[in-house]
Amino acid sequence: MNTRLPAATIVLGAAGVLPFLALALAALSRTGASAEHLTTWLVAYGAVVLSFLGAVHWGFVLGAEQPPRAWLRMGFGVLPALAGWAALWLDIAAVPAGAIALLIAAYLAVAVVERSFYIRGWLPRGYLWLRYMLTLAVVLILATVLTLRLLGAHILL
Repeated sequence: MNTRLPAATIVLGAAGVLPFLALALAALSRTGASAEHLTTWLVAYGAVVLSFLGAVHWGFVLGAEQPPRAWLRMGFGVLPALAGWAALWLDIAAVPAGAIALLIAAYLAVAVVERSFYIRGWLPRGYLWLRYMLTLAVVLILATVLTLRLLGAHILL
């Protein structure tokens, strides 16, 4: 697959990182129940975006005339949604640190699998670079929230 990504993917992809940043800053600048609610919103947004990453692969398969390994690729496309659902479950079960850690692991796992898909020519040129940049931003934000929560710290805004 040699098609270029539309320019809108970069702008909209970067815009999709802004809620991560805003929710992380809000959650880390508060304490008590308010911080917990904002952390739940962060986990929920992370789960929704993670589901989207899987759905993208369904789009790649459905948009191709004769997609190679369609079952494998569409099967993979379901896994990020399941990981996001598990992260939400962990947060609801009062294990927000576990939820955030699961999201971090899932985002990194998606990047690893996408690398193998890219090597096989199943992803458009530029897609992997975009995914790596966005994943790096999201993982850094989530790792910061996780670390500061585990340390019991918060930030002053």
